[in-house]
Amino acid sequence: MFSERLIQELKMAQKVAILTGAGISAESGVPTFRGEEGLWKKYRPEELANFNAFIQNPKLVWEWYDYRRKLISEVMPNPGHAALTEMESLVPTFDLITQNVDGLHRKAGSQNIIELHGNILQSRCVDCGVKSDALVMSQDDELPHCSCGGLMRPDVVWYGETLPEEAIHAAFQSARTCDVFLSIGTSAVVHPAASLPIVAKEAGALVVEINKESTVISHLVDESILGLSGEILPELVKAVWD
Repeated sequence: MFSERLIQELKMAQKVAILTGAGISAESGVPTFRGEEGLWKKYRPEELANFNAFIQNPKLVWEWYDYRRKLISEVMPNPGHAALTEMESLVPTFDLITQNVDGLHRKAGSQNIIELHGNILQSRCVDCGVKSDALVMSQDDELPHCSCGGLMRPDVVWYGETLPEEAIHAAFQSARTCDVFLSIGTSAVVHPAASLPIVAKEAGALVVEINKESTVISHLVDESILGLSGEILPELVKAVWD
């Protein structure tokens, strides 16, 4: 399944960068909230996951995110998450860049995580920007507020918003300086994250894609391994480090 080049490059790598997308979370049962199955009280995600919707009806948006948080709280990391945690302990420098907001990498034990789209389990004040652990509406439907008086919002990137500057800078820096770059469970169509494998390859890294199906960058990467990350990643760790 794995080329000798991949095994040797990973074994010798001083720095490994990982990009994960919805695919790795889907293997744990995290809903994608896309298409008809994504409807909630007749609303589509695009109608709720934006700042204007939040300002116009914060209670409705908070109800949706509380619903999503409940679903995610019942989901556990899968063997793919666990394998990345183990890989982090075996590589001198390891950056885990994720487009997912579910916090499953943290739950699995990963440490050096760059969250491009935020974290649904955290909240952020719309006024002062301070972050907090997960907040939910009280039983009397009071909206969560910051100590400064500002309204708290889910700490995720909504439609029409730019990615956190610090996170995207760290992600591109990691891609430019890594020896091996793994793109896992991502369709490679959402920018700017989709550019990271290409940036890594142009900088001289070995770039490998692990995905259930081919993507728009499959012909550009050094190797494309088709299958479930929860099955492939544990075998990869075993092949390289056992």
